[in-house]
Amino acid sequence: MPYTTQAALIDRFGNEELLQLADRDGDGVIDTAVVDQAITDADAEIDGYLGAGGYTVPLDPVPTVIASLSADITRYRLYDDLAPDAVRTRYEDARRMLEAIAAGRVSLGANDTTGSAGSPEFEAPDRVFSQSTLEDF
Repeated sequence: MPYTTQAALIDRFGNEELLQLADRDGDGVIDTAVVDQAITDADAEIDGYLGAGGYTVPLDPVPTVIASLSADITRYRLYDDLAPDAVRTRYEDARRMLEAIAAGRVSLGANDTTGSAGSPEFEAPDRVFSQSTLEDF
């Protein structure tokens, strides 16, 4: 399940912008293969950060913050090397947020699926005394 969709990108950034970025044939139609590839690349980047942070990826259900970060990263990837400063800044902010989530400085809340990552583990020797050994005295 992708973290964002073409419809979500249109809702966030507008049909016109997505058309300008993903109309590779010049026929006035958004090339869904181009958009899907950018989404796949963005989601792989997100999974790379979160997986390294101990999260089980891909995330399901998708937390709202991850959907937003995926949209910003996808948009940046669609611009390729021609991203305006505002788009580049949002991408860099998204990467910093992913780093913070992976490091445990920011939680995904109820959707936090790190399992036991970052939890203390305890190890102890076998018990010396038990009910049966105490009865022998």
